[in-house]
Amino acid sequence: MADTTIWWLLAGGAVALELVSGTFYLLMLALGLAAAAIAAHLGVSPMLQWVVAAVVGGGAVALWRVVRQRHPKELPAQANPNVNLDIGETVQVDAWNPDGTADVHYRGARWTAIHHPGVLPSAGAHRVAEVVGNRLLVEKS
Repeated sequence: MADTTIWWLLAGGAVALELVSGTFYLLMLALGLAAAAIAAHLGVSPMLQWVVAAVVGGGAVALWRVVRQRHPKELPAQANPNVNLDIGETVQVDAWNPDGTADVHYRGARWTAIHHPGVLPSAGAHRVAEVVGNRLLVEKS
């Protein structure tokens, strides 16, 4: 079997494994394998094909890692304002119950509000920090 065929099969196998595993790094390695296949088409020696695969694949992985580190991790869905439009909204807490909950009127309905553990609850305006199930986790605004 020709070198080019082997490289293309390896690249296809890496893409298939990526589809099963869901990791983006295998796609970067597949780029290196495809670059080695192109090098084989150009008649480059087998040793240099391995070097091309390692440099392109490893470089793509390193570059992707740098890109991922520069972007902050996204918040979980229940605390992400891009996912849940309730985050950041203001509610009025009239009084807290002894169990640490409060009934608030929000979006035309009664909601149960809770506060962060260890925080002394107080009445007044609060900001929705997170939606936990059907409860609003609020913090003093």
